[in-house]
Formats: sequence, structure tokens, C-alpha cells
Amino acid sequence: MNPVVNDFTIKIATVNGSGSQTANHVLMKCFFKMNIPVGAKNFFPSNIQGMATWFTIRVNDKGFVGAKEKSDILINYNPKTLPEDVASMSPEAVLFYDQDAALPEGLDLKGRTAFPIPYKKLMEEIEAPIKYRKLTSNMIYVGVVSAFLNIPEDVLLNVLEEQFGNKATALTLNKNAALKGREYFAQTFSPESQVYQAQMRPFTTQKVLMDGNTASAMGLLYGGCTFVSWYPITPSTSVIETYKEFTQKFRSRDEDNKSRDVIVQAEDELSAICMVLGAGWAGARAMTATSGPGLSLMAEAAGYAYYAEIPAVIWDVQRTGPSTGLPTRTSQGDITFAHFLSHGDTKHVCLFPGTLAECFEFGQTCFDLAERLQTLIIVLSDLDLGMNVWAEDKWSYPERPYDRGKVVTLEDLEKGFKFERYKDIDGDGIPHRTLPGTPHINAAYFTRGSGHSAAAVYTENPAAYQEVTNRLTKKWETARSLVPTPIVNYSGGNVGVLYYGPLDNIIDELKDLLKDKTTLNTCRVRALPFSTEVKKFIEMNQKVFVVDQNRDGQMFQLLVMEYPELANKLVSLKYHSGLPMNAENLRKDFAHAVSFFI
Repeated sequence: MNPVVNDFTIKIATVNGSGSQTANHVLMKCFFKMNIPVGAKNFFPSNIQGMATWFTIRVNDKGFVGAKEKSDILINYNPKTLPEDVASMSPEAVLFYDQDAALPEGLDLKGRTAFPIPYKKLMEEIEAPIKYRKLTSNMIYVGVVSAFLNIPEDVLLNVLEEQFGNKATALTLNKNAALKGREYFAQTFSPESQVYQAQMRPFTTQKVLMDGNTASAMGLLYGGCTFVSWYPITPSTSVIETYKEFTQKFRSRDEDNKSRDVIVQAEDELSAICMVLGAGWAGARAMTATSGPGLSLMAEAAGYAYYAEIPAVIWDVQRTGPSTGLPTRTSQGDITFAHFLSHGDTKHVCLFPGTLAECFEFGQTCFDLAERLQTLIIVLSDLDLGMNVWAEDKWSYPERPYDRGKVVTLEDLEKGFKFERYKDIDGDGIPHRTLPGTPHINAAYFTRGSGHSAAAVYTENPAAYQEVTNRLTKKWETARSLVPTPIVNYSGGNVGVLYYGPLDNIIDELKDLLKDKTTLNTCRVRALPFSTEVKKFIEMNQKVFVVDQNRDGQMFQLLVMEYPELANKLVSLKYHSGLPMNAENLRKDFAHAVSFFI
């Protein structure tokens, strides 16, 4: 039987806090070093150490590296979950398990090959200090599986050296454990057992391997962010922590060697957003990062930013809700809430990054839009994109200048510019602003979240209120031409899929699964408000399936609200388990929805 090459899914079952994530990333990076398309998902509990955790690695020569329902290689290092892990194996899967734990009585492997690994014995043979054995033992399975898959030893050693850097003791211990695992497999099992193999692919394009939160932090740095106030919350915390590391490493300092960036850990989310509004009003590119529960606490301040027209950014890494929800599970459940955040008539511009490159790119785009439109911008990432590791082609760095919007300078005022803070003189709904400290008598104005006139004077006059709010509607229409346009692909059929967020790979795999039955047109929405291309896409198709990772089909609802005359063309497909979507489940739902997909 010929081995299956570069097409398998590895599932690693361990316990939280065991140090397994380092080992799992080493194994994943081996495939990356071999230029094989690879993707990874981490499923971990939100509470105490010692609970079950899983890490999956998918390798696929076609580049389909999203989540899958079944695993082909199961590494079980947590006997408590072995029965359910075996149930998730594909028919041809192989199992690696702890020999000392033994297989539960009555467990039916259904003819699958099982490899018992004597972790305790192997750790004793390498004479690792007792206090390090628990953490280091994970590297045994990395070595075993690297031998099983024919991963070259030099690739594994290179990854280990990169992973542990100048930590000599850690490098030695983990290298010894990995090599002991390789040795044990080679001496114990026959080559015929190697039914899956990894083969080096030729180098094509330079790629990056990172998580979306890191790419976001990098983008915010390049995007000119200088003020951050935040309150820690999973899964957005690492956006700010990584941004702080980047500022310390790459940003210049003043003559006293002090950072020019301001990063404040606030006492709560409300304080965080209020500080951001103060900094944005003062002219800084200011933002906060949060998740759904924190976003809910920012509602009133968000409305203030909208009505007082203050540039600001919220970077929301979505997780499963409602309420505190499942902090370590992914979701796209904040869409409608973010869009209408606050009381009364409020509509916020929202951005939906779907790739590492867009996490980076939107780090500048969010500020350009905030200052051009003089409003709050909400970026909606999610846990899958933010905390999982992705491999992508290396992106280019930005070359366009910052867009500071309509800022009235001292020179403008001296030339006679008549400044009224909330007056629309260009017909696009966007007024002009001055920055605090502009030394001219006509530069000052009173920032008002309460009723105000075009001249920023307090009033409760109904006509004046309507004038301002109608102008904000005009600004919203202007935003349609400024926000990132959707990514649209027409394949020649009359059925479309509309989606958003990090689903490109899943949708591409879906198209491949359906290639013998139909062709699909696709549209990935990247922003609210919808640009004209979104309406055109719906009009061009007989049916459009709207894919949401939330219970209520929130994007579907927004589309029906925006285009009621096209509602009969829209079909809602909803997923809200907290797990990343997979193409197999999506394909099944298509089969139920459209008869010719069966």
C-alpha cells in the first residue's frame, strides 16, 4: 500500500498547562519549514490547569488547511479523553498513546493501527531532571511522529534551535527527548506502518507564520497608533501585549529615553474607551482592544464618539457569547451589536479582516477611516483568526501616507477659513475639525455629545437636531466609497456564497468538493456599510448563501435590512458551536438546501 503523502490531519490530545503547546508548535513548524501547506487550531479550556486540550494540525498539498471533522493521526497523551478521541478518527487513522496508561478495556479501534509509546521509560533513558520531565516529555511524541512521517532530522533540529534560541538547557533537554522519540520509533516499528508521509516541497514564495493578533499589533504600529488604553480580556489581550513589545523594540524615544507611546491598563472597559476618546479628540491615533463582554460596557461612550464625531478605534476579537460566554471559543456574534452600538440612531463603520495581511493592513486603514470620517471604527476579528497560527504569503509594507482627514490648521484660519465644527461645507456629510492647541481665536469649539448645532452650540431645537443626525446619515453614505471593498470572484454559475472573516480556505475547499456538481461565485465582505459591489453580487446570482458563525445569522439580517427587495435571493447558513467551521459540514448544509448539490 502506497503511503498518503502530504494529506492528513493530526489531532493531539493533552491537558492544559502541561507545556504541550510548545511541542505542538514545533511539529507544525516542521511542515512549514518543508514548504508544505499547513494550518493549526488550538482548542483549550478557559478555566483551570489540568483540563483536556486539543491541538490539530492539517497538512494538505492543495492548500486546504482548515478544520476537519476526522483525524488521520491521533496523538493521545490524555487517557481520560481517549474514547472520544478514537471516535473522531478517520477509518484509516493511526493512534499513538501512552503505553503506561494502556488502552481502556472494551475500546474498539476497528482495525486501526496503534503505537504504544513508553514515555516514562524514554524520559528515564535520557536522564532528564525530574522537575523538567513533565514538560519535556511532550517532545517525545514530536520525535516519534516526525520519524513516522519521515520528517528529516535536520528540519526538526533546526526548528528546535529556533524555538529555544539561546536557552541552552531547554534546547538540550527537548532535543534529547525528540531524538529519543525518533530512535524509539525507528527501532520498534516497521517501515510498512508508515501509512502517512510528509515530503519536502520546492520553495515557491516567502511565507510568514503567525497568529492574527500579532499581525494586528504589527499593523497598529505601522498604522501610527500612539495611544492605547485597555482592560485585559480573552482573546484580545495579546493584541496589546504584543503591540507594547513592538513599541519598545521599534519606536523611537525622546531625549530622556522615554517612550513616545502611551499604553494604559485602565480599571475597566468603560474607562478604557473614554481615555481613547480623549486621546482621539486631542489628535492622537488612539485605540482599545476588547471582546464582546468589554464591548457591551463601551456602548454609551461609543454613541458619544459617533455623535460628537471623535476619531477612535475599537479592535474587537470576538468570542462565543452571550454574556461571558465561552472565552476560548470562536464566534462572529458581535456583528449587529457592534454595528448599532449605543442607544438611539447609531451606525458604526465596521471592518472585517479575514487574513493575516488584512489584520496588518487594517491597522492603518482603521485610523485613516476614523480620521477621514471623524468617527469610531470597530474592527471585528475573532478568536480563530486572532489566536490560531496561520501561514500566508509575506505581505508588503504600507507606502501610502496617513489620511488625517479634514483638519483646519492655523494657516487655514489665518487665510480666513470660517470654521464651524459640525457644519458640512463639502456636501459629503463630513465636517472639519481643529486640533487642541491651535493658536487662533477661531480654532476653539465645545465638543458636545448632547444636542448641538452646526456651530457646536448647545441646543434642543428639533430642527437643529435633525440637521445634525441627517448629516451623519450622509456621512454614512460617503463611507460606502471609502471602506475596503469586498473580495468578489465570479466562476460563471448563478449560485453565490457571501461570507466574512477568516473563511477563504474553507470556502475554497467547499468549491473543490462541489466542483463536479456546480460552480460557486464568492463574495467576502470586508466592511460595513456595504459598498455597491455587495448589492451587485446579490443581483448577479439566483441564490446567495450567507455564511455566519453565530446563532441568528447576523450578516444575513443586515443584508435583508439593507436590501429588502433582494431578500428572496438570500439563504442563511449558521454555525455557532464555538469551533472553527469546516468545509465538510458546510457542504452537507448545501446538500440539504439545494437539491442539485446532493
